[in-house]
Amino acid sequence: MARIKGGLNAKKKHNRTLKLAKGYRGARSKQYRIAKQSVMRALASSYAGRKQKKRQFRQLWIARINAAARMNGLSYSKMMHGLKVANIDINRKMLAELAVNDAEGFKALAEIAKKAIA
Repeated sequence: MARIKGGLNAKKKHNRTLKLAKGYRGARSKQYRIAKQSVMRALASSYAGRKQKKRQFRQLWIARINAAARMNGLSYSKMMHGLKVANIDINRKMLAELAVNDAEGFKALAEIAKKAIA
């Protein structure tokens, strides 16, 4: 029986990595060794990026809520505390949406928060 070498599997593995490296500049998309390093780094960065995206959006929402709250005479922390005391359970994403698109609705929430604190 003839000996079977692993050439086909190695070729498949190389092509899989090179396919992921498509569009990279120079040797990064042509040579397996260099492409493998670039792809590994890119995959690690994309994983980290998905986590950072969540942090950055929360940061953006908080900045928007803070700006709108200050227009209504409250700080961000006082606004959030007031809403918690008043048992209004609304997340930061929706609060930021209200702050940008529905100023009157946000103003009503701010008034409720002020009353709850006082």
